[in-house]
Amino acid sequence: MFRILCALAIAWLLATPAAAQVGVFPPGFRTQEVPANGVVIHVRIGGHGPAVILLHGFGDTGDMWAPMAADLSRDHTVIVPDLRGMGLSSKPAGGFDKKTQAGDVAGVLDALRVDRADLITHDIGNMVGFAFAAQYPQRVPRFVLIDAPVPGVGPWEEILKTPLLWHFHFGGPDMERLVAGRERIYLDRFYNDFGAHPDRITEATRNHYAQLYALPGAMHSSFAQFAAFDQDAIDDKAILAARGKLTMPVLALGGEKSFGLTMAVVMRAAATDVQAGLIPDSGHWIMDENPTATTAMVRAFLDGKR
Repeated sequence: MFRILCALAIAWLLATPAAAQVGVFPPGFRTQEVPANGVVIHVRIGGHGPAVILLHGFGDTGDMWAPMAADLSRDHTVIVPDLRGMGLSSKPAGGFDKKTQAGDVAGVLDALRVDRADLITHDIGNMVGFAFAAQYPQRVPRFVLIDAPVPGVGPWEEILKTPLLWHFHFGGPDMERLVAGRERIYLDRFYNDFGAHPDRITEATRNHYAQLYALPGAMHSSFAQFAAFDQDAIDDKAILAARGKLTMPVLALGGEKSFGLTMAVVMRAAATDVQAGLIPDSGHWIMDENPTATTAMVRAFLDGKR
């Protein structure tokens, strides 16, 4: 039944003119609904070579990575899932703590028979990626985190005091009712407030994601991602205390006009080999505001040139 609903959702989205212009992956990519860890994860797969997995965050889906996937697929096998409850993945009642979602990532890689994959993450994807890298360090040769904190790591408590992050504690049944039917209005607040160049987030992009976040269960799942942060902080502190810092090479990238070098401050509290970088002329929405520079910096790191 889920596969039928997913196919109908894809057909509806593709039939919308705005959606047809966003998140288009190169020819040769395929989509697959992958049962993993008790959910069904919508995954895009393409290219050949060493594996790399790209994880999105709130306000996006895996569609955000299409430009980078086009570049990396020339010499990598590129795997781009939608996180549980988001995009075209299934919408479970729970499991939105990042430790559980690390199991989703492991399940996807197992289903695809991929032992190891470089990890590229953004926003909430950072949090899922960190939980995966901490639990399965042998499976992550290199790790790129972009423009978002990690619960319980580094200056987490100070970051929580930032007024701009009011939405970390926004959720629940009443909030879902307030946002229902107004997903575009809600998402626009984040595109406009967190973007250095909101005009680079096109109408097509905004409408595309508003439609995806209006799918049944999508906003509930999104609020649940944030509601899990307190548990995520407990889990992250516990695994760092038990296993120590990450030892794989880490690239910590921040938008020049967003999280900036604080991304590296966060990761130096949790990893031993951290390179810092700034994505120029960009706020938080790096693949809309400066996809060329973002892709170039990630590729240089994966190629061992950074």
